[in-house]
Amino acid sequence: MRSLKDALVKTILPTIMKYMRPNMLVMIPLGFASGLPFMLIYSELAFWMKKEGVDLSVIGFFSWIGLAYTFKVFWAPLVDRIKLPILGRLGQRRSWMVLAIIGTIVGMLVIAGSDPSQDLIQLALGAVILATSGATLDISIDAWRIEAAPNDEQANMAATYVFGYRMAIIAAGLSYIIAGQFNWNIAYMFMAVVMAANGMIVFFIKEPVREIRRKALTLSQAIADNVVSPFFSFVQRLGPWTPVVFLLVATYLISDKTMGPMAKPLYQHIGYSETQVGLVSSFFGPWPVVIGGFLGGVISIRFGLMRCLIIGSIFMVITNGAFAWLATVDVPKTAYLFVTVGADNLAQGFAATVFIAYLSSLTDLKFAATQYAFLSSMFNLIGKALSGFTGIMAEKMGFESFFMFSAALGIPAIILTLIILAFGPDAAKGIRKERSEAIIPDEADPV
Repeated sequence: MRSLKDALVKTILPTIMKYMRPNMLVMIPLGFASGLPFMLIYSELAFWMKKEGVDLSVIGFFSWIGLAYTFKVFWAPLVDRIKLPILGRLGQRRSWMVLAIIGTIVGMLVIAGSDPSQDLIQLALGAVILATSGATLDISIDAWRIEAAPNDEQANMAATYVFGYRMAIIAAGLSYIIAGQFNWNIAYMFMAVVMAANGMIVFFIKEPVREIRRKALTLSQAIADNVVSPFFSFVQRLGPWTPVVFLLVATYLISDKTMGPMAKPLYQHIGYSETQVGLVSSFFGPWPVVIGGFLGGVISIRFGLMRCLIIGSIFMVITNGAFAWLATVDVPKTAYLFVTVGADNLAQGFAATVFIAYLSSLTDLKFAATQYAFLSSMFNLIGKALSGFTGIMAEKMGFESFFMFSAALGIPAIILTLIILAFGPDAAKGIRKERSEAIIPDEADPV
C-alpha cells in the first residue's frame, strides 16, 4: 500500500501538475483552433459533397485544396519574420494567429453561402481561403509551442495540443447534428461563430521570447537569413543522415493521410446515417485520441521518442487495416463503427503526439516557424498528393483493397525508425541542445 502511495506521489502527481502549467493549458484552445479548419475541409466537406451527389473522383480532387498545409513552407519565412502593421503590437506569433483566425472565419462563411449541387466554384473558393488561413495559423501556433517550452516538455505540449485538436473534432461533429436538423450551410455558419469565440484566447496568452537575429540590410541577405539558413541548419546538424530523417518525416503518417478522405464516404457506402457518424466519429472518437495522446506524452519520457515512434507506427498499420474489415460488413451496426474508429483513434493519438514532439526536437529555435513548417509540409506532401487519387483508387480497387493498401503504406516508416534508432546520431533521434542565453522578448525584435 505504501509503495502504491509513493508511486502516486513521485510519478503520477508530478505528471498531472506538469499539465496544469499555463503554457500547457493554453495549448488546448490553440490546438482547437488548428483542428477545426482542417476537419471542416478534410472530412465534413467530403460528406456534404457526397450527400449532394458529387462524384467520388471530384471529392478526391477537392482534397488537393488541403495541399495548402503542405505548401505553407513557402510563406512560413514571412510568418517567421515579417511584422504585421497594427496587429504587430501583439507580437510576432500572436499577430499572425489573429490574422489567420480572421481568414478561417471568412472561409467558413464563404462555404456556408455555397451550394455543392449547383456550383462548386464558390465552394472551392471558400475551401481555399479556409485551408490557406488554417495552414498559416498552424505555422504561428507551432512556432509559439516550440518557443514557449523546453525540449523535454515538447511531448507534453504535443499531448495537450492533440487534446485541443480532438476537441475541435467534437465541435466539428456538431456540424453533422446541425446539418441533420437544418442544413450544411447553417452548420458552417455555426462553426464560424465557434472559431471566433475560441480565437479570443490569443489575446490572453503571452508572447514567447525569441532568439536574437540580425536585421537584414539587403535583399540577398534577407533571403540568406530567412530562406537558406533555416534549411542549411538541418544539414549542419544531421549531416549524412539528413535524407534518412527527411524520408521518415515524409512517410510516418502517410497511411492516415491517404485513407482519410475515403473514411466518411465508406461510412455512407455501408449505410451509416449522419447521426451515427456524428456520434461515433466526432463525439466518441476523439476520446481514444486524447487517451492515446497523453499516453504518448508520458511513455515517451520514460522510453524515448524513437521507441515510441516505432510503437505508434505499428499501431497505425494495424488499426488502419481495420477499415478494410469494416468495408466487408453488410449491416451498418454502430458497434462496428465504435470498434474501428476507437482503435484507429487511439493509435492516431499516440503516434501523432510522439511524432509532433519528434518534429519539434528537430528544429533550431532560431528558425522555429520556418523549420517546423518545412517538416510538417514534408509529411503532408506524399499523403496529400495521393489523397487526390483516392476516389479513383477506391472506385477501381473497392473499399476493402483500398484500405489494405493504405495500411501497408505505413510499413516503410517502421523500417526507417528502426534504422535511426540503431545507427543514427543523437540529432537524428531528436536529442536537441536547448536554447541559448541570447534571447529577447519578441516585441524587442530588431527587425
